[in-house]
Amino acid sequence: MSVFVDTSALLALLDADDPHHADAVKAWARLADEGSALLTTNYVIVETIAVVQHRLGLAAVRTLLGDVIPLIDTIFIDVATHGSATTALVASGRRQLSFVDCVSFEAMRKAHVRAAFAYDRHFDDMGFTLDAGAE
Repeated sequence: MSVFVDTSALLALLDADDPHHADAVKAWARLADEGSALLTTNYVIVETIAVVQHRLGLAAVRTLLGDVIPLIDTIFIDVATHGSATTALVASGRRQLSFVDCVSFEAMRKAHVRAAFAYDRHFDDMGFTLDAGAE
């Protein structure tokens, strides 16, 4: 099974103070044990690096880039997907919906991925299944 990995899950995995940390560690191990194909986008990686660097520092960025990201296949966003996500964001009229989330939804649809390892309810709102005990 393919599972999309969101920034919210990566942050929970890396940050021991995150309220979802224990769940994320268990979920990550379960996904690995099940042999799930893990996918994300380069936009999620950029967003995660920025937040991790700000909240946790460069040592955590090194862990992210050296130990976590190599286990996830990265979808590089093309111009068409970027444009579709831009249109979706503006059409949504939702201030709390992020552009990176809109890109993720477009990428998931194109890759026919229905499940997300995420702690962001927007995935559920958009009809995706939250995997790994995520809220």
